[in-house]
Amino acid sequence: QVQLVESGGGLVQPGGSLRLSCAPSGRIDRVYNMAWFRQAPGKQRELVARITAAGVTTYVLDSVKGRFTISRDMAPLTVYLQMNSLKPEDTAVYFCNVDVHWGPGTQVTVSS
Repeated sequence: QVQLVESGGGLVQPGGSLRLSCAPSGRIDRVYNMAWFRQAPGKQRELVARITAAGVTTYVLDSVKGRFTISRDMAPLTVYLQMNSLKPEDTAVYFCNVDVHWGPGTQVTVSS
């Protein structure tokens, strides 16, 4: 079972930036869509951004538009989430998703 490994989370002050990365632990033969989700305490998991294997961004959550950018490399497969102008309300566990594969999540905390 291939798992995804996320990195790049942490504590940042409001207005700061973080870059999340995600790579699979093994080979994934065919990739269609890659995405980042997040889940804040007491809230449902929500889709933050999605990108196709061809590099087309097909979704960005309204509240992060203009601040977050999803991108990917295909060889080796790596998915990124560049997060700028971070706000306290962006605090959540961020999960990487590649089709049916999920990562365990990485904590992002925005606080002064």
